[in-house]
Amino acid sequence: MGPLYMRWLGREIPGLGLLTLLFAVLLIGALANYGWSQRVLQRGETYLMRLPVFRAIYGPIKQLVGAFSPDNQLGFKKVVLVDDPRLGFVLGFLTKRFILDRGHDSEELVAVYVPTNHIYLGDIHIYPLSVVSFLDLSIQEGVQIFLTGGMALSGELRVEKQNANRLEIE
Repeated sequence: MGPLYMRWLGREIPGLGLLTLLFAVLLIGALANYGWSQRVLQRGETYLMRLPVFRAIYGPIKQLVGAFSPDNQLGFKKVVLVDDPRLGFVLGFLTKRFILDRGHDSEELVAVYVPTNHIYLGDIHIYPLSVVSFLDLSIQEGVQIFLTGGMALSGELRVEKQNANRLEIE
């Protein structure tokens, strides 16, 4: 935007390009809430998702960012504490609860997302349901704990006793 503003105004104004970018992002965000513009943005996203490189990067990032939304049914379900015999206690987010059918027996397992050095990067661990405790914390509180390196942990953590039966297998 610098050369364009230079041509229009006849001089350089530091920060005007950044201000223009912020205004454009706010305008697009505001327009995304209206019916016709929402459809235009969705159609644009559909076209971009046809590009192999864009699809490979944008799709998973959008899904992961959406996982932090409390309205997302596919996102993180609960903050959990796992008693892992190898690692000790592991804090993470429940992403899926499922049954492993081995033919002769079945076992109830959970997939737990454990952030590593950044909230958007992490590992998926599969644990038996028996070693998982469902904490009485919201997803936002769990994110705060990870973002602060554990400093946001309260002095006492409570386990939800009724929650293990309430979460259905998906």
